[in-house]
Amino acid sequence: MEIYDVVIVGGGPIGLNCAREAQKHKLKYLIIEKGTVVNSLYNYPLYMRFFSTAEKLEIGNIPFISTAPKPGRQEALEYYQGITRTLGININLYERVLKILKSEAIFEVETSKTVYSAKNVVIATGFYDIPKLMKVPGENLDKVKHYYTEPYPYAKQKIVVVGASNSAVDAALETYRKGAEVTMIIKGDRISDSVKYWVKPDIENRMAEGSIKAYFGAEIIEIKEDRVIFKDSGGHINELQNDFVLAMTGYLPDFEFLQNCGIQLEGDTLKPVYNPETMETNIQNLYLAGVVCGGMDTHLWFIENSRIHAEMIMGNIVSKIYLHQEQ
Repeated sequence: MEIYDVVIVGGGPIGLNCAREAQKHKLKYLIIEKGTVVNSLYNYPLYMRFFSTAEKLEIGNIPFISTAPKPGRQEALEYYQGITRTLGININLYERVLKILKSEAIFEVETSKTVYSAKNVVIATGFYDIPKLMKVPGENLDKVKHYYTEPYPYAKQKIVVVGASNSAVDAALETYRKGAEVTMIIKGDRISDSVKYWVKPDIENRMAEGSIKAYFGAEIIEIKEDRVIFKDSGGHINELQNDFVLAMTGYLPDFEFLQNCGIQLEGDTLKPVYNPETMETNIQNLYLAGVVCGGMDTHLWFIENSRIHAEMIMGNIVSKIYLHQEQ
């Protein structure tokens, strides 16, 4: 039976960085990824630009060359997929991990294709797979989209954008500039402070001039085929003619998967339990890396500040190997 030193669940930037560190330490490893390389980035809006500059997105000390101050989605795909090819990263694509079970000192990683055995497992699955639902009637209609890619399908349509973060603002501005009639439904009292600083004045000016309508302190109550019903800040019920709803309400890690692995979740944010010095969870030799570490607080970890997780994890794994050899 083949036993890996470490199986890495998730082939995003942090998963790739974990693989790079495993290579440096000559560990026998495998990444298992449910989609393509950096699948979450592939599903980002086509014209998305990162908040960070290129050097903050680098992994493995491999330069990320960008022609723009802020690299975009396509440049990131080229960079990370290029690293995968150049370094010969051992990665299985389009294979979903179903469960992780531990029997004594060995993990059994069951996937959609087979079962792998490993001494250590790293979960680096991010948070982009499960939309944070509004839980209102009609949310399951085809007109409701929880993912936004490009503005062209929404030309000359009546669009409701739900949310006030970067994804909501980008969707509102891009669809407006392609001829959509855009209304934003925002639960809070202002545009999020985390919106990219070069974009925020644009959306605020479009709101001020009335090009994009905005209802603050508002909440959708129901979605129908030809309209949405929402409550405004004064508690009044309103109806709005509508063709599409872009629900940019955020995304969540797969908490059920984490719990099924035996990982404890704490507090209102369902933050996974782990050692911040080693990234090891309450399950010995089971580690977390990247955005998944923040639980519901998905703005806590990014590529740039969680790259270090790979070095911490592989360093801990190697130290245990040396300790075992000495004994």
